[in-house]
Amino acid sequence: MSVKMPFGLKIAIINRAFRKKMDEKASAMGLTSVQLRVLGSISRLEAAGETEIHQNDLEKIEHVTHPAMTKLIQKLERKGFVMCLPGTKDRRYKKISSTEKSRGIHNTILAQDEEVFSELCKDFSEEEKESYLKMTGMILKNIEQD
Repeated sequence: MSVKMPFGLKIAIINRAFRKKMDEKASAMGLTSVQLRVLGSISRLEAAGETEIHQNDLEKIEHVTHPAMTKLIQKLERKGFVMCLPGTKDRRYKKISSTEKSRGIHNTILAQDEEVFSELCKDFSEEEKESYLKMTGMILKNIEQD
């Protein structure tokens, strides 16, 4: 007899499996998946032409608290992945930027993300993968509207 699994539990299991695989990839780079995600956000913003990235920008993007982001940035700075300098627009805020070690890392993350997604969806047709991505995009849009 099969038991109907609640949607939330399915999402939680998928999230854990995805994060585990991404953690393995991040670990090979000496990072956690959360650190890698923050680096990816910095890298994407820089690639889009953003010249001054502040901690509060990253907190909004990553949906984390100020203390949590402070610790993340400090660890990334100690590991040589980011530099923090006084902001030019407002010196009260630190300008956060990639170092040579992490510049363009968002491209690596995208490739790893696609690799893990393909692995988890190995029995899906291309049409089913596209449909799944479209539906999850719609769910995210609904979440943002709340």
